[in-house]
Amino acid sequence: QVQLVESGGGLVQPGGSLRLSCAASGSILSINAMGWYRQAPGKERELVATITYTSITNYADSVKGRFSISRDNTKNTAYLQMNSLKPEDTALYYCNAVAKLRGELFISSYWGKGTLVTVSS
Repeated sequence: QVQLVESGGGLVQPGGSLRLSCAASGSILSINAMGWYRQAPGKERELVATITYTSITNYADSVKGRFSISRDNTKNTAYLQMNSLKPEDTALYYCNAVAKLRGELFISSYWGKGTLVTVSS
């Protein structure tokens, strides 16, 4: 199994910044891609940003130019730098990893439990 632990959420004023971290642990052979998703109250979970092992990134249109995803492959950790935060960014942010475990043939998708980001004055 893979355990994903998110951190860095909290309360921030509009226009402020936060940096989320997601640390993966377990019997990991490789992590193909990592990503951040979010779910606001009453809404479905949506993609925020993803990053491949070779650091190719993809962003939702709503966060382009404000958020930046990165990863440290030596630490199996992904980061999400969030700048110019808006009230509509308020959500539970989930980390996702597509990984292959030692001894397994196929890759699987894993999720963290989420970290809450609240943007409010």
